[in-house]
Amino acid sequence: MIEAALSGLLQVISPYALSLMLIGIVIGFVVGILPGLGGPVALALMLPFTFGMTPIETFCFLLSTMVVTTTAGGITSILFGIPGEATAAAIVLDGHPMAKKGEAGRAIGAMLMASLLGAVIGAIAILLSIPIIRPIVLAFGPPEFFMLTLVGLTFISVLSDGSMTKGLIMATAGILIALVGIDPQTAVPRYTFGLLELWDGISIVAIVIGLFGGPQILELMLSKSSIATGTASNDVRGIWQGFKDSFIHWNVVLRAGLIGAGVGIVPGVGGSVAQFIAYGHAKQTSREPEKFGKGSIEGLLAASGNNNAKDGGALIPMISFGLPGSVSTAIVLTAFLIVGITPGPAMLTEHLDVTFAMIWVTIIANVIVLLITIPLIKPLSRLTLVNGPLLAPFLLVLVVLGAYAANNSMHDVWVMLAAAAIGVLCQRFNWPKVPLLLGVVLGEICERYFFLSHSLFGWEWLSRPIVIGFAVIMAFIFFRAGRQAWTKMRQERSAA
Repeated sequence: MIEAALSGLLQVISPYALSLMLIGIVIGFVVGILPGLGGPVALALMLPFTFGMTPIETFCFLLSTMVVTTTAGGITSILFGIPGEATAAAIVLDGHPMAKKGEAGRAIGAMLMASLLGAVIGAIAILLSIPIIRPIVLAFGPPEFFMLTLVGLTFISVLSDGSMTKGLIMATAGILIALVGIDPQTAVPRYTFGLLELWDGISIVAIVIGLFGGPQILELMLSKSSIATGTASNDVRGIWQGFKDSFIHWNVVLRAGLIGAGVGIVPGVGGSVAQFIAYGHAKQTSREPEKFGKGSIEGLLAASGNNNAKDGGALIPMISFGLPGSVSTAIVLTAFLIVGITPGPAMLTEHLDVTFAMIWVTIIANVIVLLITIPLIKPLSRLTLVNGPLLAPFLLVLVVLGAYAANNSMHDVWVMLAAAAIGVLCQRFNWPKVPLLLGVVLGEICERYFFLSHSLFGWEWLSRPIVIGFAVIMAFIFFRAGRQAWTKMRQERSAA
């Protein structure tokens, strides 16, 4: 294994492979910052260029783009409150409030270092898990996948600012939105109202951009000030303070990374589940949960630390037995076929150097993007000091292009505008937006696994041990959130 690790490292840092990695990093950085494009779109466009490359050159090119896109998406989330990536939505919750306080440099620094540490955690997870992961993944069937998605939805009670009822209502609305389109079981259109554009469902990218970007742009248009209302700490000290925060709260980053890697292993669940489970867990275990959503450094680190860790986890089932854990890894799986490698036991024997090369790429790419971004943090942070009415038109163009680029459809632009209106109403009347987004993301997954569970096992799937274990976890989360809400209400009554 040591020989394979050294062989993989030497091939990755060879001049041609390293130059391909740098190209992939630049592409991933640009795509990640621009709202709406997303890593899968970039990977799909880059795939034809991999013909004729060696396996390690191919993965240097593709994996560097995949991991950097995830990291760069957090920059837009922090500066403007508009997720550059759908899986960077949780970074908005505390990253953008920090930017409003004039701490954009600190927030970006903390996000970059936490992402790097998460990449290391994900790489270690690949290294340790490949030999033992097969029986664990094979123990999961549709019932277990269904319950895992419900666990993700359960964290709504934690993410709803003390109002469990509002959170559940918004989650239900999100699930109903996810049901729009062709029923995958009966092929019957649902809630399409005779519009052919709705047969494919509603674009999650358009919803994310509108839900979070709409209120921020409207606020900037109506304001006479910049995004940052406090004293801007965007100098070198702010950046290094962000780096230090990642090590001061190392336990938050470690737990977020482990959650990201663990959820990433499960095929088809996706990064949105991982980020909100990590964020919710950090809020439940924090000594200052009231600061979450208002600029908590712990919340930002939890949302950032799982980003690259879940990408590392998603590589595990793909390498082990060809099951992609996300859309991005499904495209990378296509690259396996192009270079003539079959995922499976061969990746642990004759192609072990390729496996280690993939691990090295996830770490080295994040180190390089960290070094590249350090000199850019200060000028990027200064964007938060630009007068809001001057910045709003530029952001409006970005979100419109981002929504349109997802499927090259004006229909997605209208969806984005509708989501923006909903986001403005939620902000005006203090209703949580995150449960709505999580319901949209998980609705289709819940429906698919519930249908498979009932078709294969009837109602007997409810008695499976892992299902019962997940149910106990959900009950504990609801109980704890309810007890905290009750305690808070009694304290407020006593104070009154």
